[in-house]
Amino acid sequence: MNNTFKLFVLAGEPSGDRIAADLVKRLRAKVNVDVSGVGGDELIGQGLRPPFPMSDLAVMGLTDVLLRLPLLLWRIEQTARAIMATQPDIVVLVDAQDFSKRLAKRIKTLGFGKPILLYVAPTVWARAPHRAKALKPLFDEVLAVLPFEPAVMTRLEGPLTSYVGHPALDEGLAICATSARGLVALLPGSRNGELRRHLPVLGQVAGQLADHSAVDGFFIPTLPSLESRLRAETANWPVPVTIVADRTARHALYAQSIIALSVSGTATLELALARLPMVVIYVLDTPQAREFERIGRPQVGLPNIILARPVTEELITVRPEPDLLVAAARRLLDNEKARHNQIVAFDELVALMEQGAPDAPRQDPADRVLGHWPVSDR
Repeated sequence: MNNTFKLFVLAGEPSGDRIAADLVKRLRAKVNVDVSGVGGDELIGQGLRPPFPMSDLAVMGLTDVLLRLPLLLWRIEQTARAIMATQPDIVVLVDAQDFSKRLAKRIKTLGFGKPILLYVAPTVWARAPHRAKALKPLFDEVLAVLPFEPAVMTRLEGPLTSYVGHPALDEGLAICATSARGLVALLPGSRNGELRRHLPVLGQVAGQLADHSAVDGFFIPTLPSLESRLRAETANWPVPVTIVADRTARHALYAQSIIALSVSGTATLELALARLPMVVIYVLDTPQAREFERIGRPQVGLPNIILARPVTEELITVRPEPDLLVAAARRLLDNEKARHNQIVAFDELVALMEQGAPDAPRQDPADRVLGHWPVSDR
């Protein structure tokens, strides 16, 4: 038989969109794929025609969620109806954790009986270990992008979890130059709330770092959908900044950079793969700040989490603190040994990410997905 594999895939934010598009490409190398679902530029490039903009789902923090709750509830219902109407062979929900869990519950209530996979494990190990068990009735498997997560899920009695790496591992990122001068990469995030909280402070910081002898200029890597917004919002910065939406150009600029100032998230993993020393930042909204304190102010940067030690400095604050960030950036710019130590640690991270843990070696995400497609249906 040579049946077409019907995939419904949902990505709620740019990092998930990239992961989902990589999955579709991998699947198409193995089987005929009919893809439907929700996503952004990357999935649209793979032929997806989403029923609504992915940006509707890109929220972070309780404040952003509450502001958009009626829309989010409607999008859950709209997406559930689309899944029930198309009856895909498998549903893959990529990150967007709260939305994905609610959607999985809804389609199960409606009687959807085929496999549902979650791609990108929730951080239950950091925030709510007791919630791992609650995932088991919702998802047939979790595809993890961090090598330690399968063991954690097993210990917490969560769903079957496999380590599948991250698409950035296969992109051949140019490694940053280890010179005494270079560009400073500024990564303010991609969600509306993140941009609102981080762009102004990064503008102030850039103005104060411009006269540093090691700084040759500034750039912001972003998405095509955000390019015009960032150009407008940085037009009045005290120093010029280049906005880069092309991935190849972004990677080339990483290779010319000396440090990065990055919001915590997937971007910090890409920077580590490029061996670019960084300071990790995040300005929390009030509910996020309360939760951060409740769970003991854990490490939030992915390099620190993956390597289980403080490789990069983190500045997690409840209000913009440009002076603190300028001081942290200057410490890194002034200390060649500190930058070198981060690069050595990032080499270790890359090796771990490429291989996986001894009890959870890296697997192909397409193989894990197709493993849930009955042979009789192929």
